Amino acid sequence: MKLTKFLATAALTMGLATTALAEKTKVGFVYVGPVGDGGWTYEHDQGRKAVEEAFGDDVETVYVENVPEGPDAERVMTQMALEGADLIFTTSFGYMDQTLNVAKKFPNVKFEHATGYKTAPNVSVYSARFYEGRAVQGHIAGRMTETNTIGYIASFPIPEVVRGINSAYLHAKKVNPDVEFKIIWVYTWFDPAKEADAAKALIEQGADVILQHTDSTAPQAAAQAAGNVITFGQASDMSEYAPFPRVSSIIDNWAPYYVQRTKAVMDGSWETVSTWDGIGAGMVGIGEISDRVPAEVKEEAEALRDMLASGEYHAFTGPINKQDGSAWLADGETADDGTLAGMNFYVEGLTAELPQ
Repeated sequence: MKLTKFLATAALTMGLATTALAEKTKVGFVYVGPVGDGGWTYEHDQGRKAVEEAFGDDVETVYVENVPEGPDAERVMTQMALEGADLIFTTSFGYMDQTLNVAKKFPNVKFEHATGYKTAPNVSVYSARFYEGRAVQGHIAGRMTETNTIGYIASFPIPEVVRGINSAYLHAKKVNPDVEFKIIWVYTWFDPAKEADAAKALIEQGADVILQHTDSTAPQAAAQAAGNVITFGQASDMSEYAPFPRVSSIIDNWAPYYVQRTKAVMDGSWETVSTWDGIGAGMVGIGEISDRVPAEVKEEAEALRDMLASGEYHAFTGPINKQDGSAWLADGETADDGTLAGMNFYVEGLTAELPQ
């Protein structure tokens, strides 16, 4: 009799354990770079860790790093879905079509694509208004440059990157009419050697401020070696280079979104959404402005940050013309999200040619 009760209890315990295991939510992350890049992928992985911290044993997270944008991404996503992922975050623009392709094959799996614009019944998109952070960086850069030459390391000529260049330039120009931007396209998100070479080339062309839309800390190191060049952290704080050359940063804070969307899968409330948040919502942070920035400039930059956060000011407020001199925004007019989402032109004053 005791043996029968023991076996019954053991079977019940095993059954409960199996049920608990089955109910664990599995969340996958596909990364374009290494988790140790110190920038973009690093911050996405901080978001993954926040999911683990928020839900403990109720979730299991998995990730694959260094996944090229292309067919290999589709293979990785498919494997994650086959291995039981309930939710998959695909964290680079170039994963867009691959995400949609895999989502069609796995209608019961939820997908979240970063910085894209195509949705489906089981695919949401999310991005941050990085251009707000670029406005703050542009202001500081314009006020601090002594050569009036600002270098910009650009990744790919997609709207997200073009918006950032335009925003930084407009706000540098507002405080320094003599400023000039030199832009180098490296056609990569993460390649320390290419990024370092680009930084060195810009410095040789007279840039004493370097902005970047690439993910490694190589430009920071190149500027540090040059000795008199200012930089800004990209995606993460990159505070190991503070207080100089890195004088501030844009910080991508994905953690709240990742926790929120995982919870939505867990409680059954997940639905397709398009999210585009900025400084006000906390998705874009401005890293500490170091003491190498003059107090007056720091105060101005913080005021600009606060106006962007509150909505009192929009980073694209007219009058603004396009590069060819044609009118875009009238005095006091602000850009609509549709135009910003598809931005494929430079603003007036930028002399470089935009690759197509």
